[in-house]
Amino acid sequence: MTFRIADTFSDALTKLSGQEQKVAKTTAFDAQMNPDHPGLQMHRVDRAKDPHFWTARVNRDVRLVLHKKDGATLLAWVGHHDDAYRWAERRRIDVHPRTGAAQIVEIRETVEDVIIQRYVEEAVKKPRLFADEDDDTLLSWGVPEDWLDTVRDATEDTVLDIAGHLPTEAGEALLQAATGERPVPAPHAEDPYEHPDAARRFRLTTTEADLAAALEAPWERWAVWLHPAQKEFVDRDFNGPARVIGSAGTGKTVVALHRAARLAREDAEARILLTTFNRRLADGLSAKLHMLLPDQTVRDRVTTRALGPLAHDLYIEAFGSVEEATPDDVGEALVDAAAAADVSVEPGFLRDEWRLVVDAWAVADRDAYRDLPRLGRLTRMAASRRDALWDVFADARASLERQGKRTRAQMLHALAVHYRGGATRPFTHAVVDEAQDISVPELHFLAAIAGDRPNGLFFAGDIGQRIFRAPFPWKAAGVDVRGRSRSLKVNYRTSQQIRSQSDRLLPPSLTETDGNEDRRTGVVSLFDGPAPDIAEFPDADSEIKAVAAWLAGLGEEGVRGTEIALLVRSEDEIPRAKAVEDTFRSLTGRDAVPEVRVMHEAKGAEYRAVAVMACDEDVIPKEDRLLEARDEAMIEEIMATERHLLYVATTRARERLWVSGAGRVSEFLEDLV
Repeated sequence: MTFRIADTFSDALTKLSGQEQKVAKTTAFDAQMNPDHPGLQMHRVDRAKDPHFWTARVNRDVRLVLHKKDGATLLAWVGHHDDAYRWAERRRIDVHPRTGAAQIVEIRETVEDVIIQRYVEEAVKKPRLFADEDDDTLLSWGVPEDWLDTVRDATEDTVLDIAGHLPTEAGEALLQAATGERPVPAPHAEDPYEHPDAARRFRLTTTEADLAAALEAPWERWAVWLHPAQKEFVDRDFNGPARVIGSAGTGKTVVALHRAARLAREDAEARILLTTFNRRLADGLSAKLHMLLPDQTVRDRVTTRALGPLAHDLYIEAFGSVEEATPDDVGEALVDAAAAADVSVEPGFLRDEWRLVVDAWAVADRDAYRDLPRLGRLTRMAASRRDALWDVFADARASLERQGKRTRAQMLHALAVHYRGGATRPFTHAVVDEAQDISVPELHFLAAIAGDRPNGLFFAGDIGQRIFRAPFPWKAAGVDVRGRSRSLKVNYRTSQQIRSQSDRLLPPSLTETDGNEDRRTGVVSLFDGPAPDIAEFPDADSEIKAVAAWLAGLGEEGVRGTEIALLVRSEDEIPRAKAVEDTFRSLTGRDAVPEVRVMHEAKGAEYRAVAVMACDEDVIPKEDRLLEARDEAMIEEIMATERHLLYVATTRARERLWVSGAGRVSEFLEDLV
């Protein structure tokens, strides 16, 4: 006897209340131990077109839906009594005639007449997207036979709705084709459940521990299984540095993970660096890599670490112990040097010029500083002004050296020179996630360790989520991805409504300083959801009460506190978010409150629901940042970064999004409406 659990069950389980989930899990364990146990009170779903669907009693109102055939049991769905029967009556489990994959297929005849009628009406008004596709092509995409004609009737207005009724892999292929990318035909499999598409929909559980793991932490399907549109970027060989880009939720991290895993499997001598810009994200990559590489021997070929701490340790290994200069150390050295040279200049400008030009590009002398293009800087400077400032930077650098201190950038540049000079390189390949926030010295370092090797460097990122660094041309830092940069267009994580409204924060096309362009048009999400709630309030107290009430409503819908985040712009707004927590407790009597985080700390995370609050006029963009701006160009860069930050925050939500402010609200909220 085999026992499997479908992803449809995991999704449905999250919609139940906490108590209902607990009892449903207990019933699932009973079903695995003995699918015919009389205590399950099994009933065949008589009106189902598939005669193998049964329900099992969880409590007075909740039922499991099981599919039992030829000694195999599939845990297919769970929900309230009428919903459970309705779900089973409208579906069948088939083996696709072309691909051989097991599929949960919605019965074509049971789709409501009004929906089908709308398909037909829309098909008359607008061009049909797949009218010229033959049966063989659509079948190769995983479309069930009885859905072929409906798929051909799809227009740009109805394709998302139709895709939502199809087996997931077929819906994905349809949306991929609608965005202009040709789906890769699915392979054929002899075992319906061994097909790659089926393997990411149905999990075999052979022990009680297997089932417990699946029920407690439903598997991260997109971190383990690839859509064909993503697989191309994993399997393709590149003769130089390559990059995959795409908006939030399109699976860039998934591609990076699989790319690293592929390289580790292919070469027993490979030493792969899987990295990103902070420890928290690196820890997340490491945890997911375990799912891809269960073999410890193969997994040991991959080092997963944040770039900064890694560079620090490699520097010590190569050059001996060092004390890293803090931003305060640098600022103090610059101010002292400016005073000694009797140069009148704003400390903020000095710090930025050091960070973005002198230290970033390892400027060695006066002539180099005078002639260097203003890479990463938007303000112009006369040659005479540069001459006057060079003594300040040179003296500050000498002061830090006398103290035995080195900046992170100096360490990275020293390592780059070290490895280019013939020292043994620590890695053969590097795969970088969140690459839009990589710095100039980090890019120099990566180019030195693997930039000259085929498949040596691979980057994954989203220009629209760049919040930690100013733009600069990658080619000038030794990494040229032109001609080897590709875009992902299918969003797996965020509902169509949240994605489309969040995209309004950014222009339809974003271009880096070296000409690499990210066209953000044509992206499609795989599922629908409620429209985001965008609200303005006369004062903070009114907003606090409204946000707390919204969160309480989510709890009544079965969304758990651990699945919700409350995001604010900075630490200054944390007390306002904590006031929401207090109000939430008084409204609900529950202690399980949503997680409160600052926006930039939520990067890389995702939640079922997100509330972004305190988006006031002087909060985003942050007023003190704008006051530091010294010219119009700097103001434009600050505004762009603040937009990116709000975009990061709103796209952490999968299903529900709330954005609000009080008093005079941020101008960005107008773009979300």
